[in-house]
Amino acid sequence: MKRFLPLVIIVCGVLAPLFFAPSCANTTQAPSGGKKDTIPPLIIDIKPLPGAVGVPVSGASFVFTFNEYVNIKTPANIFLSPPQRKQPKARLRGKRLVVSFEEPLEPNMTYTLSFTDAIADANEGNMFPGYTYVFSTGAQIDSMMLTGTVVDCNTLAPVKGATVLLHKDHADSAVFNRRPYAAVKTDDWGFFVLPFIQDTLYRLYAVKDANSDNLYDPETESIAFIDSLIRPVYFANDTVPEMLKYDMLDTVRCQARRSEYELKLFRERPSKQYLVNKVRTSERSAYLTFMAPGAWIDTLWIPGFRADQIITQFNIRQDSLELWINSRKAAPDTMRIFVNYRQTDSLGQLTPVQEIVRLPLPSEKRTYSKTTRRNIRHDDTTCVYSFKASPETVEQNGFELEFRNPIITEHFDSVVFLAVNTRQRESRAEFTVEQDSLNLRRYVLRPKEKLMPGFQYSMKLPHRAFRDINGFWSDSTVVKVSLPSDETLSQLELELSGVDRRFIVDLLPEKRDRVLRSYIVDEDQVLVFPYLKTGRYSVRLTEDGNRNSIVDTGSLLDHRQPEAVVFLDFSGSKYIDIPASSEVIQSVQIATLFP
Repeated sequence: MKRFLPLVIIVCGVLAPLFFAPSCANTTQAPSGGKKDTIPPLIIDIKPLPGAVGVPVSGASFVFTFNEYVNIKTPANIFLSPPQRKQPKARLRGKRLVVSFEEPLEPNMTYTLSFTDAIADANEGNMFPGYTYVFSTGAQIDSMMLTGTVVDCNTLAPVKGATVLLHKDHADSAVFNRRPYAAVKTDDWGFFVLPFIQDTLYRLYAVKDANSDNLYDPETESIAFIDSLIRPVYFANDTVPEMLKYDMLDTVRCQARRSEYELKLFRERPSKQYLVNKVRTSERSAYLTFMAPGAWIDTLWIPGFRADQIITQFNIRQDSLELWINSRKAAPDTMRIFVNYRQTDSLGQLTPVQEIVRLPLPSEKRTYSKTTRRNIRHDDTTCVYSFKASPETVEQNGFELEFRNPIITEHFDSVVFLAVNTRQRESRAEFTVEQDSLNLRRYVLRPKEKLMPGFQYSMKLPHRAFRDINGFWSDSTVVKVSLPSDETLSQLELELSGVDRRFIVDLLPEKRDRVLRSYIVDEDQVLVFPYLKTGRYSVRLTEDGNRNSIVDTGSLLDHRQPEAVVFLDFSGSKYIDIPASSEVIQSVQIATLFP
């Protein structure tokens, strides 16, 4: 019994030093005129004591007495493991918290009752740091434990509040329809400990449990899993670092905890295929969205128009389809699209079906009529496009040209590309034109010659160079760009070696909230990231196993993990500091990162 007492009874000697101060304080009410109370509430008594055995399966209740008045901030975070269908029932009586259960407990079972971000003092709202209480309905307490960390599969950032599920049932179906043998929530660091469990083989999962039912719903929730069966090797004890409750701002202590398993949380591709969304985007265009990637369309037609008058384009995942009518014939007020495709039936099989999509045209999308003639804008009668180039990325990305609608007439030979040198002498330069293989409306105009510092470059699209499916001609425009001249900008070079498959290499800012530059590589080479401002950056490498140039998710039933992601380690840090006016060269041995 002694191993369960230190965190509860010795309030000042154990709990308080871990978090805030080495002395005790009565925090029932804030001292008048003194400093603001910042000390969290403490448990000073528990009935029955931790480690109680022979607890009755029906009518059991537990009383936790605090040193001050408290509130229940988040009832769902009073978490019982193994979980029941209904959450534990918690109510306050003075300074006491009484926890009971609305359904019988299992016989001969070790249970843990965890408080994480659930309790706060009634005056200042100081959060109770948490506690794990253990009891058994049998004659003994199970003694083993498992630890680990849950991270996002793309960013490798810790996932707070994920539900970790431990199953004795090794069948793939267990996580879908059976409550786990044990469960716990991850903390701010994505860390978890499953204490006081049996010494046997388990399957380990983590889910972002949206409906708190401790089951996995693949249509709405994310999941992570360990490929193989696992068995605990460490004993649970209230004094080991993994069992202690720390201030989440205490980086040293939190990161020092032993994590046996890393689970990478991902969102599976939906398994059920059907048309989920239909939108009329203009008089001659529409947009269809399917529930799952890889939509299988047998035929598609629009009455009144030939097959060669319908332009279609899937996105890279093949779950969204854009279509346009390439005809001078008046578009119908209600577009009828006949779609023959494979839909998932009640048995989970893809079955041919026909769906008739009816899409009326909203009045605000009508470009020309007697009632709207006075409201016509310039864009309504022009071939609309965007044309841009960035000084920092023009060498890699070129001049990017994207039309609102597909074009049926193009005169790229009339586009003029000029270079003005440092002596203001102008000369005509050559360029190539590349149509995007995934977006038929997008083109890249790329200079043939190496761009020079101090030169000014201009790309001019003349009037009536392009005509779209509506019969509208384009206006003229000029985009001017020069390479950055700021002498404080820096350059990062990555010398990749041991590249034996395809990888996606992304440069991200410190927050990792967007991609600044990206390369796709399948051989040894030097990647150059020029014109970087002073700051911290991350480099992410993703193994592109199927060579489709996107990051693919995993599959639970296929036992396939999401494509492997690694952030480069820079002398023990996941970030690289780029100083001003410097050239940083980093060697990267791919074989050591992706064995």
